[in-house]
Amino acid sequence: MLYNLLFPLADQYTVFNLFRYLTFRTGGAILTALLVAFIAGPFVIRWLRARQKQGQPIRTDGPESHLLTKKGTPTMGGVLILLALAIATLLWADLTNPFVWVVLLVTTGYGLIGFWDDYLKVTKRNPKGVSGKMKLALQIIIASVAAYLTVTATLPPLNQSLTVPFFKNVLIEMGFFYVPMAVFVMVGASNAVNLTDGLDGLAIVPVMIAAAVFALIAYLVGNAVFANYLQIHHVPGTGELAVICGALCGAGLGFLWFNAPPAMVFMGDTGSLSLGGALGSIAVVTKHELVLAIVGGLFVLETVSVIVQVVSFKLTGKRVFRMAPLHHHFEKKGWAEPTVVIRFWIIAGILALIGLSTLKLR
Repeated sequence: MLYNLLFPLADQYTVFNLFRYLTFRTGGAILTALLVAFIAGPFVIRWLRARQKQGQPIRTDGPESHLLTKKGTPTMGGVLILLALAIATLLWADLTNPFVWVVLLVTTGYGLIGFWDDYLKVTKRNPKGVSGKMKLALQIIIASVAAYLTVTATLPPLNQSLTVPFFKNVLIEMGFFYVPMAVFVMVGASNAVNLTDGLDGLAIVPVMIAAAVFALIAYLVGNAVFANYLQIHHVPGTGELAVICGALCGAGLGFLWFNAPPAMVFMGDTGSLSLGGALGSIAVVTKHELVLAIVGGLFVLETVSVIVQVVSFKLTGKRVFRMAPLHHHFEKKGWAEPTVVIRFWIIAGILALIGLSTLKLR
């Protein structure tokens, strides 16, 4: 909004020329989201506690320590993330850019699904919340709309093609099948982050790391000069997503202040579904869907651990892991929660560096 209001005045007031620079507006989005989270955090937490007398229901089949250390902690803290993210994005992004609205559609849409799920959990005292089929159906509908809008807003042949990391000239034409693939990326990313969100601070830091990586990717992909130099496919308009990624990082930092062990609030599905959806939609718009699987490799590992566990138990009656997702397996092995969290952060950082290398190694 500030860009749309103030940049046209740059001819009269040169200071407003700053708003033309994505780096300036991305920095502004980071600081704004962080400030909103810091200011609104205590109010949001008090509001959630007043309405959630017993906090988030804790899995009885989970690590025994959770029943003692996490009982009574309010959930739905994703409301704080979404509030900070939305305000920062609306203030600093170019609101005439269609890709901004595509990402906001997925982020807020998935946030509402998560909010509904969390609401049922805390009001009905049922850890399952909304049925899996219902959540999946709603996610697919929102992702389908977003994928269609992305295809119409992207120039051919990229609009229905899949780029391959490490190869500069490889472009896989998918035609009609691109939309289902894009839907899979968005829905998969959303649920992968949701599965990872099980320990204090575990999900939010890898999300911030991935958002920082995609802020750089969006900036480079949206810049014709840099894209040509790095021999990556140029997608006009995607640079604006760096502002959203910045807002996501700022909101995540603000939330982490209250989510650091011992957590004062959990993000819940309100946060995890929306953050995963945001990363998935940004990857689709920037044509770096496969790179997301590398940068967000921690989320992939967590998801695979659940799939392997379920398949193994159904086929053989035996479990591969002591408990799934993977972070609970290490807890069951005796790792302290901070040890699991910090080591998983390190893994996320290493995978992010590998994902960044795809920009140059071609």
